[in-house]
Amino acid sequence: MIHYHGGPITPETCAVVAWSGRHAFCSFDHRAGTARQIETAAAICQSFALDNGAFPAWTRGEPVTDWAPFYAWAASWLTHPACDWAVIPDVIGGTEAENDALVREWPLGFAGVPVWHLNESIDRLVSLADDWPRVALGSAAEYDVKSPRAALDRLAEALPAISDADGRPLVKLHGLRMLRPEIVERVPLASADSTNLRNAGFDLAWKGTYQPATKEARVMVLVDRMESHNAPDRLLWSPAQQLDVFALEATS
Repeated sequence: MIHYHGGPITPETCAVVAWSGRHAFCSFDHRAGTARQIETAAAICQSFALDNGAFPAWTRGEPVTDWAPFYAWAASWLTHPACDWAVIPDVIGGTEAENDALVREWPLGFAGVPVWHLNESIDRLVSLADDWPRVALGSAAEYDVKSPRAALDRLAEALPAISDADGRPLVKLHGLRMLRPEIVERVPLASADSTNLRNAGFDLAWKGTYQPATKEARVMVLVDRMESHNAPDRLLWSPAQQLDVFALEATS
């Protein structure tokens, strides 16, 4: 699977270390920083993808209502040979009708990836999988990936509807904010993203005798840890499984 590392990553030297020869996830939400860092990503990554920035805008209480600037930005970068795809705008906490309207409005064809939120109907997931070659899985509400077991239980309900007889998905799946080992090692994802590399800049998060000496070294530790986990070819989870929920959620 492809591990996309989200930006912006500061300082710039850390971004270079993180993205050189790897995969970047560039968010439109950070337009000021992204205008500079996406240039870095495009120059040194194997590939990069574009996030619409809906989630961080929603967490600030500033949901996006005008997507025309994102469409223009995405169109300008999707012509780059290393740019894989862009996340189609979605309404966090919105209705299925609102999100379907944004999918219909998307102007850039199969370069876009629609989002199915885990609290939406399985029928909508089936509809998206029928029409698109890749679908992004967005955790939401009671199925947020911060509670891995709830998210896994929901995926165990939903993914059989878009899988073949061997349990393999019939479309490529991208996990939004899902580069967690509890998720990655159990869900048949083609790709997933995380902004965890930003933690390299938080000094208080790094303690102990053997802590890395520089922020750049911290990035290497985080990248190595995240990319050591890979996805299976089918879902390795059922709601009947008994795992230590506290051990799972302790890593949130």
